[in-house]
Amino acid sequence: MCLSIPGKLIAITSQLDETFRVGKVSFDGIIKEVSLTLVPEANVGDYVLVHVGAAISTIDEDEAKKTFDLLKQLDELHELEDDSEK
Repeated sequence: MCLSIPGKLIAITSQLDETFRVGKVSFDGIIKEVSLTLVPEANVGDYVLVHVGAAISTIDEDEAKKTFDLLKQLDELHELEDDSEK
């Protein structure tokens, strides 16, 4: 199943211009670098939905937490596993 997973944008790590940016997103403590190209409005502290390494939209904090908790209960967070854990 293809899922987008909510996480909190904690840092902008690379920025070519206003559009082409990369940032670190925290998924309940698991940090991943993601493309921010599709969400130029996203700022540090915002919650974003991430699908295959790209943030695809911003999301409200409460909704992000509810969705993440539901995905955790359904054991659907396999995308977040470290390569060493596979």
